[in-house]
Amino acid sequence: MAASISAPFQARLKSSFTGDTNAIHLAAKNRVVYTVRRSVIECKESRIGKQPIEVPSNVTITMQGQDFKVKGPLGELAITYPREVKLEKEETGFLRIRKAVETRRANQMHGLFRTLTDNMVVGVSKGFEKKLQLIGVGYRATVEGKDIVLNLGFSHPVRMQIPDGLNVKVEENTKITVSGYDKSEIGQFAASIRKWRPPEPYKGKGVKYADEIIRRKEGKAGKKK
Repeated sequence: MAASISAPFQARLKSSFTGDTNAIHLAAKNRVVYTVRRSVIECKESRIGKQPIEVPSNVTITMQGQDFKVKGPLGELAITYPREVKLEKEETGFLRIRKAVETRRANQMHGLFRTLTDNMVVGVSKGFEKKLQLIGVGYRATVEGKDIVLNLGFSHPVRMQIPDGLNVKVEENTKITVSGYDKSEIGQFAASIRKWRPPEPYKGKGVKYADEIIRRKEGKAGKKK
């Protein structure tokens, strides 16, 4: 059954649309105006990126646009900087990496390329090294010409070619030292050696870095009688 509307209510409802104050009031919607303000937000400067880089007297640097070359007694390295950062040489002889634009990516590149540049300068002047250690019965390593031969418990020895620019030395058949002027190449080759037999967590057998700490696990205990 349809609901009926009384005459007085219809009169009041009708009068609400004609503007009478005694009837139902329909509130008009407020007009909202949105304004957009654009402001440039300056990113915080990287604590690593703002540190200066000291250039030793036995190192020669060449700067041309975004290209940077460094030459020292141990070798020569080159790098190309992205457009977000730029390299400047101060009157004191120090190098500084500065941001060319104020963006989040520029802030990330700032610290990264400062570290890469410092590694290049230190690498060609002093060099870097990475030490590994072999742990396990019968595990040993030897250097044969341009190759390093590893006995890691496989049915055959593992032979790896030493990349150009790197030096590998073996002491006591179980201690390996990888040295050179390119820090990234040293780390990559050391990681490839370790990858053949990563240290296991129960007895620690395998190839590990000299300063690496292996978190041991407790083996399964026998049944109690």
